[in-house]
Amino acid sequence: MELRNCKKCGRAFAYKGIPVCLRCKNDDEDEFMKVKDYLYDNTGATIREVSDETGVDEKQILRYLKESRIEIIEEGNFVLECERCGKSLRSGRFCDVCVSDMSKEFSSAIKPKINNIKEKPKVKEKMYISDKLKRK
Repeated sequence: MELRNCKKCGRAFAYKGIPVCLRCKNDDEDEFMKVKDYLYDNTGATIREVSDETGVDEKQILRYLKESRIEIIEEGNFVLECERCGKSLRSGRFCDVCVSDMSKEFSSAIKPKINNIKEKPKVKEKMYISDKLKRK
């Protein structure tokens, strides 16, 4: 178990893959639910409207969009862009084309390494210690 400081509040916590403590994670989840409930009742609201009405920071709302937890309705928006090609997105970090291309690139980069791994020589079926015991 690794101890780290929470990125949000600075308290020490047991790191389990998430860079914030349990209290901040629960607070973040509560804020996400506020945003989600507001958007359920007010479909098509802007980020600023959602932020003003819920009290949730605009940066957090953008993070929810990048994590694909919420989605922008209109096509051709200028809020989110693919981090690779710059195409307008509704949610997430990369467009479908770039995700497909990166997947192909990653798999082609891994295949040659896998093919170059030599088979390990086969080990005798007996254990070394048992051979010694039999000789005594």
